Amino acid sequence: MFEHRREPLLPTRAFVRRVVRFGSAALALILGALGIGILGYHLLEGLGWVDALLNAAMILGGMGPVNELHTAAGKVFAACYALFSGVVFLVAVGVFLAPIVHRFFHHFHLDLDTDGSAEGSPR
Repeated sequence: MFEHRREPLLPTRAFVRRVVRFGSAALALILGALGIGILGYHLLEGLGWVDALLNAAMILGGMGPVNELHTAAGKVFAACYALFSGVVFLVAVGVFLAPIVHRFFHHFHLDLDTDGSAEGSPR
């Protein structure tokens, strides 16, 4: 998926394509989680679509629910969705940042290799 440490740095154009691809995957993950939240609030708590969207987005973003919950099923869903959302948010950030962090470390490693001071560098 990523270039090996002995391979040259990826050209800028290919790197931008990689960031867009990983960013799209992170966005799809966020949108999928948002869809789960919208359906859960709409079906279990009886909220309208816009209110369900607002509550799901607020929980996914870490702000908390907007509307008061009235049913036991809605409260249990909100608790599970909040825990799920925290994990999804962290995973999405990790997916988005993976190519950027990899490029940083790859560039740093290449700089060390040119000095000959990197561990395992050819002599």
